[in-house]
Amino acid sequence: MTETKTPIAPIDPKMLRVLVCPKTRGPLIHDSETQELISKKAGLAYPIRDGVPILLIERARTL
Repeated sequence: MTETKTPIAPIDPKMLRVLVCPKTRGPLIHDSETQELISKKAGLAYPIRDGVPILLIERARTL
């Protein structure tokens, strides 16, 4: 039995320009491989679930 992967929905570039890190108010970088938005300034990675960014500091992964 083979496992099928869920297709990855790209982040709209216009939305990415508007979204900021809730901790630093700095820019976010989309990592399509891990499906996360990265804040280099905060050292945090925010998950994207079903195409929706979860911009909650308590849900972010420390880099």
